[in-house]
Amino acid sequence: MWLKDPRIAALVIKALERGASVLQHYDLHAYVVMANHVHVLLTPKIEVRRLTKALKGATARAANEILSRTGEYFWQDESFDHWVRSEAQFAKVKGYIERNPVAAGLVTRPEDWPWSSAYRPNS
Repeated sequence: MWLKDPRIAALVIKALERGASVLQHYDLHAYVVMANHVHVLLTPKIEVRRLTKALKGATARAANEILSRTGEYFWQDESFDHWVRSEAQFAKVKGYIERNPVAAGLVTRPEDWPWSSAYRPNS
């Protein structure tokens, strides 16, 4: 449940955005950081295994430093990927990701969850 910590959630989002804008590893379409997992919709520009390793490695080091757990495992070894094959499926997956906090009963609208690509402050 470390992702509940706003400092950790913010660093994960910063890393996701950096991977897209600075490193150019992928196009970032949607994300949500929940208390114990993260959902991301992206179009990879490099091998998925490589971008996952880079993203998990950078965020694990930074999160563990915040948590005073340096050298410990942060993420689970596995990740689940899914290939989106149509525009309709893309919209469905994007909606699922951004509605995740609503489905969990944390907010009433996706745009109210601050750790999501749907977030719109004061909307």
